[in-house]
Amino acid sequence: MQSTVVLHQIDSGREEIAFETDRLIEAPNWSPCGRFLVVNGDGLIWRLDLDGARKLVRIDTGRITHCNNDHGISPDGRWLVISDSPGRGTSSIYRLPIGGGTPQPVTDKTPSYWHGWSPDGARLAYTARRDGVFQICTIAVTGGAETVLTRGPGHRDGPDYSADGQWIWFNSDHHGGTPDLWRMRCDGSDIQRMTMDDRVNWFAHPSPDGRHVVYLAYPAHVTGHPRGEDVELRAMPPEGGSPRVIAAFHGGQGTINVPSWAPDGRRFAYVRYARA
Repeated sequence: MQSTVVLHQIDSGREEIAFETDRLIEAPNWSPCGRFLVVNGDGLIWRLDLDGARKLVRIDTGRITHCNNDHGISPDGRWLVISDSPGRGTSSIYRLPIGGGTPQPVTDKTPSYWHGWSPDGARLAYTARRDGVFQICTIAVTGGAETVLTRGPGHRDGPDYSADGQWIWFNSDHHGGTPDLWRMRCDGSDIQRMTMDDRVNWFAHPSPDGRHVVYLAYPAHVTGHPRGEDVELRAMPPEGGSPRVIAAFHGGQGTINVPSWAPDGRRFAYVRYARA
């Protein structure tokens, strides 16, 4: 499985290949300092420096060795949150120093898949199956009681905060159609549908400068968010409006599951995959 990490300039559309490997790697996070990416692969977490040799260096996660592609860096750059899945449906969320160390559990409820960090660094947003349904939840970064923000049937996934901290974006099919993008206030109120088309839309990521929301769009026939599909990355204004296609390639699961914007909002990172 060839994986190619791409850096995309949002205004010009220019792209740079940052790294290529015959291993499966997924879900780049761009560090707040702008100097490195964090990715996952082989159940481990890796740092990819954007200067110098550009090789993968393992971040020590202790006994946690089944990391999935739901991980991210704190706004101050000091902490890393990871999701670990030793078995199907068992994902748990942990926090550890960005340089590696002993992971501390944030919530022992499973399955829970991290997706967003509030801009003030205080809370985490994640998708979690509760009572048989995937809902959007938040929790203090130090743990404690979780807040379930959504209710009812359907599948909700991929929550990420807007740069001003006023909104949580997510994708959902609770309206009975193919998954669309939605946003809601951070207390779960004022839910708004942001896309209305026949695409299968996942993983919306608002930019740090508040100008764009980039997301993954699958063809209408796709169920879930698999790897190995011809997909598009699309961008839209944060207040809503017609999206534009900014990249088309072979990818899907692992491409842009988590926040991947550069700190200045001018570029973001994603992964594309070679065809089988």
